[in-house]
Amino acid sequence: MKEGSTPKWREDFPTLWSRDTYVTRRDFSRFLVLVSGATVVGNSYFVARKYQEEQAPKTTKEVALVDELGEGQVKLFRYPTEDDPALLIRLTNGEFVAYKQRCTHLSCPVHYAKNTDRLECPCHNGAFDAKTGAVLSGPPPRPLPKIHLKVEEGKVFAIGADET
Repeated sequence: MKEGSTPKWREDFPTLWSRDTYVTRRDFSRFLVLVSGATVVGNSYFVARKYQEEQAPKTTKEVALVDELGEGQVKLFRYPTEDDPALLIRLTNGEFVAYKQRCTHLSCPVHYAKNTDRLECPCHNGAFDAKTGAVLSGPPPRPLPKIHLKVEEGKVFAIGADET
């Protein structure tokens, strides 16, 4: 090859790399605007959904009669919607507690173990305190969401629930 002449591959591929990877300010600005707009729209959905949940009226639902459950017994019910399984437990001291039935680890159903007075998740050996819903062992990261109860005129009512 002669000095000063262009190599054959340069003739076949004449594009200069510095020009090939150049992004114009207009293209970069357009990209930023689109990404920012998509972020605003996406986050607005979650903000609106949370606001809507907070504004929704809290539903009161009759769960059981006081005499229906003996000490250490459990009743399954659904609250606040039909898609939300829950447990009503009458503790050995006669007090009523209720929790959403889905484990906070991977949403497996929990069950009440009367002999240990705790709620257990059979999927990954998680355990929760039946009195407070606090995590006792296993992988669950949070306590069980509690359902608030009211006992009135011999009936047990669910009046609200903690956030999941």
